[in-house]
Amino acid sequence: MVRRILHIDMDAFYASVEQRDDPSLGGRPLAVGGDPNRRGVVAAASYEARAFGVRSAMSMAKAVRLCPTLVIVPPDFARYKSASQAVFSIFREVTPLVEPLSFDEAYLDVTENAWGEVLGTAVAKRLKARIRADIGLTASAGVAPNKFLAKIASGWKKPDGLTVISPERVEPFLQQLPVDALWGVGPVTARKLRARGIARLVDVRSADLQLLRDAVGSLADWLRQLASGVDDRPVVPNREAKSSGSENTYPEDLTDLETIRSEVAEMARHAIAWLVRRQLLARTVTLKVRYGDFTTITRSHTAPPTRDEADLTARAVRLLDKTEARARSVRLIGVSVHNFCGEGDADAAERLPFQGV
Repeated sequence: MVRRILHIDMDAFYASVEQRDDPSLGGRPLAVGGDPNRRGVVAAASYEARAFGVRSAMSMAKAVRLCPTLVIVPPDFARYKSASQAVFSIFREVTPLVEPLSFDEAYLDVTENAWGEVLGTAVAKRLKARIRADIGLTASAGVAPNKFLAKIASGWKKPDGLTVISPERVEPFLQQLPVDALWGVGPVTARKLRARGIARLVDVRSADLQLLRDAVGSLADWLRQLASGVDDRPVVPNREAKSSGSENTYPEDLTDLETIRSEVAEMARHAIAWLVRRQLLARTVTLKVRYGDFTTITRSHTAPPTRDEADLTARAVRLLDKTEARARSVRLIGVSVHNFCGEGDADAAERLPFQGV
């Protein structure tokens, strides 16, 4: 059976919520984020702001230089979460097979659906109309036989777009795509591929496999599958979290090591509180540091699973010794925990005999 997969992506979500709730912001270039005079970063930009080149993750100071008339509003995550929950509630009216990717996007498998619609296109149209009528926001949708194609399709005609890739259109659609469309192919990898004469998806199929592996390593076989339009991954509802943590960009670079250690310890405690609430243990703690020149590094440490506050906090702080925080100013710090298991899983692991290598 041919699957009917949707990828729904809310349009400029944070900025659209702000424009919905304050009509005076409608049609104006808007950025959600921090103060440009205190190293604020753009969390989201309206389409009016994007026309000036303003993008998410850009420094707000640069955004203002690009668009002097930019309206800046601080983020209100409680309102965004409320809007997100309303959107996902509509999704789950249609099918239990909803795989969230973030606050504002998800995959839906509507091969069978509560609305009794035979065509995925019909489901997508009804979802878009419900979101607009009930929540006052617009969404773009991609409809395709698999997740890879649906994800590309949803971004094809933004905002408020709907792109359908029926089975008979898959090959013509793939023929026009650049290599950047493949998952795992960012700007650096794309440059490596193009340097080897691999510029389009069709080139990935015909390229010598060893040449492809030289460029992308173990991703080669997976990328070749995608380039042929093959993606058998199911839509997985309620996907388990693989990590949790927080990070902070500071208004002024941190130079005092004790202050940096204190910040790391506090972030570790937040991560541990999350583990306690979920009744999970973590094997890995990761420290992220961005220096004053924007160079960013991560350092990780893995040990037996725990949520002991003293242990995880000490490990996070010790990771600073593997950075240059003593000698360089620090702009951003992040701490996260990974490789989760439940208490029962940890007990079972401890009972296994040690196997040396």
